[in-house]
Amino acid sequence: MKFNVAAAAASAAILAGGVYADDQKVLKEESSSTAAEASTKSVPPLPTFTPTKLKAPFLEQFTDDWEQRWKPSHAKKDTKGSEEEWAYIGEWSVEEPTVYKGMEGDKGLVVKNAAAHHAISAKFPKKIDPKGKTLVVQYEVKLQDGLECGGAYMKLLRDNKALHQDEFSNATPYVIMFGPDKCGHTNKVHFIFNHKNPKTGEYEEKHLSSAPSAKIVKTTELYTLTVHPNNTYSIGINGEQVKEGSLLEDFTPSVNPPKEIDDPKDKKPEDWVDEARIQDPDAKKPDDWDEDAPYEIVDEDATQPADWLVDEPTTIPDPEAQKPEDWDDEEDGDWIAPTVPNPKCADVSGCGPWTKPMIKNPDYKGKWSAPYIDNPAYKGVWAPRKIKNPDYFEDKNPANFEPIGAIGYEIWTMQKDILFDNIYIGHSVEDARKLAEETFFKKHPVEEALEEAEKPKEEEKPASPSDLKFLDDPKTYITEKLDLFLTIAQRDPIEAIKFVPEIAGGIVAVLLTVLALIFGIVGVATNPAPVKKAAAEVKEKAAEAKDKVAEAAATGAETVKAEVTKRNTRKA
Repeated sequence: MKFNVAAAAASAAILAGGVYADDQKVLKEESSSTAAEASTKSVPPLPTFTPTKLKAPFLEQFTDDWEQRWKPSHAKKDTKGSEEEWAYIGEWSVEEPTVYKGMEGDKGLVVKNAAAHHAISAKFPKKIDPKGKTLVVQYEVKLQDGLECGGAYMKLLRDNKALHQDEFSNATPYVIMFGPDKCGHTNKVHFIFNHKNPKTGEYEEKHLSSAPSAKIVKTTELYTLTVHPNNTYSIGINGEQVKEGSLLEDFTPSVNPPKEIDDPKDKKPEDWVDEARIQDPDAKKPDDWDEDAPYEIVDEDATQPADWLVDEPTTIPDPEAQKPEDWDDEEDGDWIAPTVPNPKCADVSGCGPWTKPMIKNPDYKGKWSAPYIDNPAYKGVWAPRKIKNPDYFEDKNPANFEPIGAIGYEIWTMQKDILFDNIYIGHSVEDARKLAEETFFKKHPVEEALEEAEKPKEEEKPASPSDLKFLDDPKTYITEKLDLFLTIAQRDPIEAIKFVPEIAGGIVAVLLTVLALIFGIVGVATNPAPVKKAAAEVKEKAAEAKDKVAEAAATGAETVKAEVTKRNTRKA
């Protein structure tokens, strides 16, 4: 084995010098830290689902009687003139989650088919009239198979006695659409409401302009929408507010149209001048202006660099290239190896014939053009005159949504197993929070712990000799330290002692030990008194050497960091 004696010396010095004890202490600390970390990451026991006692205009936890309320649709999707015809063939089920189950016995409504249209709805016991009240819409979404393209939003349907759940579709009038939607680069939490024009009676969708991003994860996520009677709203994810604003300011198109509009009959006059600046008509090209002067000229002062290799080509045939086995000289012609950059040119200024370089011409002016001046005839930017908007109206309370009679999920998705649960629709912010505390905030930490436990643990490897610890791998530790010492010692032995004092100390310790053994053997055969004296001298020299090594290590501490950073490579 290479450097056996030195390696043994390093090992002896490390063990004798107390490094083992230090590393053992570190190891104990790391073991304690790892145990604590493992304890922290351990999955807590699953809480058990208990139906809530809270009351609300509509509260759904998908208990055993859920089919009395929820009915799948068998209608066809309204494609508005398209030749394609789609039906809501997607199946629904109520079941416990199969991915990161966070609560025992907690069932939810699950989308069962990928790449399919799904529609299902539930009528309210009685209509919900949000007028003059706070409206709270809250539900859980669990994307067990992720979400690459599809919706997971709900619709609150306009109260309509003629609503037949079998016919629920994308054409069914709704009041609010709320929830996550993702496809490609689009990722948002929709908040859309239908607003009735008081003049025409027509409805228009109002879309939240800057919608927050949805959380595309496989754990349960809680989405909450709150709209207050003063026309303010807030959106929360997992109990934290992520968006707030005003119905009158944050939606496109705006709730209220502008009071004035451009007069469609007003036209810009033919003689209107809207050019603010023009070229000076009185300007003349200077007599000394040379338009033909080139942009670059040869640098006559340049000289050929001393290391320029004139006789070397810039490229050479690739020495590693080999003629393909199936190459036929008669059919394919003479095989010629591909060229590669000449390695001799890499460390010099250049190769091949040298020519003087080009530099920018100080006399270059280019084509002359007249300078620009302010246009004396400029009248400004033309704009049509304003007139009163004949369609203007002002709705001061868009939060007074129309009565809501049902809830529905009408979605298309490329992923299956989307789970909906613990739906609250009512007027109490406090009750919605209490429901979340009974359900979401109990199971979400468990699900996160399950997700964390499933992640593969990455094995950390030292990046450089300075990161190694003796107890992690004694053989590698000594080999790396010795290699570093010898590499530096070839250039500067003193620096090697400063950078790797433990190897230097080991070598000194071994030499002194060998000397002590020699003196001991000789002394036994002659006189015991000189032996004791020699041993004392050896001990004194060993202490001296140890002090010098310690001093060298202290003075070279800052340099060690820089050198190790430069090396920052290890043998495999």
